[in-house]
Amino acid sequence: MTDKDSLIVRLRRIEGQIKGIQKMVEEDKFCGDILIQISASRSALNNVGGLILENYMKHCLLESPDGKEQDMDKLIEIMLKYTK
Repeated sequence: MTDKDSLIVRLRRIEGQIKGIQKMVEEDKFCGDILIQISASRSALNNVGGLILENYMKHCLLESPDGKEQDMDKLIEIMLKYTK
């Protein structure tokens, strides 16, 4: 399985979690249980984001032939947006 395939599997799992949360809301499930599922989904999404960020830093930044300072500026910009 490639890294891309692994990310797609994780994203589909997250999609399933979100659909499960929607169903819980529709069925008026206990708010505490819904919040726990939201937290789990957020954590899973953060993990995927971390993997994508790691891939970007390893492959896009390290393999860039020129403009190292520009690449670092772009990484900082991405990190600021990602952590909002």
